[in-house]
Amino acid sequence: MKKAITLLMVLVLALALPLSCKKKDNNAAGAEAMKVGMVTDAGTIDDKSFNQGTWEGILLAEQDMDIETKYLKPTGTTEADYMKEIGNLIDAGYTFIVTPGFKFETAIFAAQDKYPEAKFVLIDGTPHNADWSEFRAEANVVSIFFAEHESGFLAGVATALQLQEGALGFIGGMEIPPVQKFNWGFQQGVIYANANLGTMVTMDAENILYQGSFSDVAAGQQLAAQMFDKGVKAIFCAAGGVGVGAINEAKSRAASGEEVWIVGVDVNQYADGLYNDYSNSIILTSAMKRIDQAAYDMIKAELAGTYPGGETLTFNASNNGVGIPEENPNLSADVEAKVKEVFAAIQAGDIVVSAEQGDLIQ
Repeated sequence: MKKAITLLMVLVLALALPLSCKKKDNNAAGAEAMKVGMVTDAGTIDDKSFNQGTWEGILLAEQDMDIETKYLKPTGTTEADYMKEIGNLIDAGYTFIVTPGFKFETAIFAAQDKYPEAKFVLIDGTPHNADWSEFRAEANVVSIFFAEHESGFLAGVATALQLQEGALGFIGGMEIPPVQKFNWGFQQGVIYANANLGTMVTMDAENILYQGSFSDVAAGQQLAAQMFDKGVKAIFCAAGGVGVGAINEAKSRAASGEEVWIVGVDVNQYADGLYNDYSNSIILTSAMKRIDQAAYDMIKAELAGTYPGGETLTFNASNNGVGIPEENPNLSADVEAKVKEVFAAIQAGDIVVSAEQGDLIQ
């Protein structure tokens, strides 16, 4: 009996040893895990947009890498509000900080000098001072931008192909470059589909609107109602909370039997459009920016010692930084296949999508 107990103990120790070694290897021979923080922009962590996409990328990195994570939500959206939470994170040891959105530009401009020991990832922005007289990114800041026009183009092609004919609309939040590029790319996609793929969809100037904010849900619902009442079949929304209002309006109408659609933005918004006991969605497809991938890649680069400090990176079709979801339940297989062909043509440079307004609907 004593021998059996001794043998059992040896087996337990033998099994435990590899597990212990594996944990030690993942943690750099016992080194403290890297602490990754995030400060949210306006809205919540589950805003179906920038905050959520960024945080999901950080959480995925936490699953795959040896890091600790934390986010803080400011009480407001001023530089002082953001700086306060950046300071709180750094005081708690979170010296790798990801900030989602252009509103962080002046805060990161200040933080890069105040906290030289920290590293920052600024998504959709370039650090500058309050009066825009100085733009500067130190070696502890990396700026990330996206080719929204390419993503919008693919969504425009997909929408035109699936619907074949009818009127489309666009609701933007603030009239800033990332939102404008979504709009311009979407229009180019519609024009391309009409000219090359046999579709007959229209976009009238009166159905291309910027609400002026990313938070007015009620205004988004009202704008969508007005467009749908005029016969618009699908609305591309690049508008944060304003887009949520448009989604709510479309869900209400679809539940009553109307055929109306929303094209989502930034992340795959299919789940946000579910109605009828979650059996259907009014999200036709989504023009995605791989925000989660950007956050994930920068954390991975820091751990590998290749953090691209001082650089400005662009995530586009060529590096799979933009696109539509891999699965689009409301698109036919033929449409998805054609959009993949168009995507490959953009990657190869055979189709060039303009980042400027150009010869579009005025």
